[in-house]
Amino acid sequence: QVQLVESGGGLVQAGGSLRLSCAASGHTYSRDAMGWFRQAPGKEREFVAAISWNGGITYYTDSVKGRFTISRDNAKNTVYLQMNSLKPEDTAVYYCAAGRPTNWVSRRGYDYWGQGTQVTVSS
Repeated sequence: QVQLVESGGGLVQAGGSLRLSCAASGHTYSRDAMGWFRQAPGKEREFVAAISWNGGITYYTDSVKGRFTISRDNAKNTVYLQMNSLKPEDTAVYYCAAGRPTNWVSRRGYDYWGQGTQVTVSS
């Protein structure tokens, strides 16, 4: 069974840090791009960051550049999102996704999704 499981979310004060993890099983993800998306209440799910299959290429939405870092460990089938200098507007449910999209920013093309982990940043 293909499964992505996120962890590491929680409540943090503005300026703090969290590290999200996404553990994959049931599929060989080593050739897939991996992405992180987030969805705030009342808003559409939006792209946050993505990483190529070998970790050589990363891409971020402008609002998190310089604060968030995506990485992966293919030996552990795990992708990470290190989030620093968190802001209240980063509050959302964060989802990881795997696939071979032609456009990393679009949700289309990602074949597998996790159930999400809540990140809440207080002011």
